[in-house]
Amino acid sequence: MAHGPVPSGDELLKVLSALGNPHRMRIVAALAEGRNYVSALARDIGIGRPLLHMHLQRLEAAGLISGSLELSESGKAMKFYELTPFSYALTPQAVAAAARTLTEEERTLKEEEKKTPVKETST
Repeated sequence: MAHGPVPSGDELLKVLSALGNPHRMRIVAALAEGRNYVSALARDIGIGRPLLHMHLQRLEAAGLISGSLELSESGKAMKFYELTPFSYALTPQAVAAAARTLTEEERTLKEEEKKTPVKETST
């Protein structure tokens, strides 16, 4: 099975972060059935438009979906979204290769996370 080019560490983090939310996974699933406009997506998924917009922006920033503004027959502007074709092979080797390309900013964040002690709570 052929897969696209191996993503950089930063790109892979962006994609995994975008897909790491149940609402965003539902949006991808809905758009897998075909392009749709914001109001219909909100109804289909069962969330409000402001929340949907936030999730759509995150998916679009990760390059998983794309949006376009179109005019309806009545002249109303409607924002349509559709999936951008993507395929990732998530293997230990792919993760290791992506990790080697993380930017210094991402590495610094990860190192800080390791240094931050976990607070234990007493019961």
